[in-house]
Amino acid sequence: MNQANTLVNRTKSGIKSSTTEKFEPLVVCIACNWCTYTGSDQAGRSRMQRPANVRIIRVMCSGRVEVEYAIEALKQGADGVIIGACHLGDCHYLEGNFKAVRRFGVLPRLLEQFGIHPDRIQLWHISASEGAEFTERIKEYVVHLRKLGPSPLKPKLKNKESLS
Repeated sequence: MNQANTLVNRTKSGIKSSTTEKFEPLVVCIACNWCTYTGSDQAGRSRMQRPANVRIIRVMCSGRVEVEYAIEALKQGADGVIIGACHLGDCHYLEGNFKAVRRFGVLPRLLEQFGIHPDRIQLWHISASEGAEFTERIKEYVVHLRKLGPSPLKPKLKNKESLS
């Protein structure tokens, strides 16, 4: 669990919200270094705009990401979590993305059992050359999360340390 906290703590920065402001969801994207992160970087180099409320954490492989990391991000204040993986069959580490698919495949039903909308955690397959697609999907996801509203796991205490 310490690794999950370390990943989540790396995303802490200055997004603050109050009850008078329009709800802006905080999105944590845990991205594979070789595909999703590189695609995000390519989009940035191409000057494609993505919402400022998205935090990207680079990991070497999506197969290294545990379900508890995503749950911990929600508990720490994220409204949505994206696990970015290589396309199936294109993993730099051969089978890491298959591990991620197996791990996150059961999550939607589990989240529903706890009263959390299953769209709050998503697994995306984005290649290094799909920066434009990544940017568009992020924008669509933020709009979707605005409709869902704040995460029910978002910390209620203002003085409690969270992502926001």
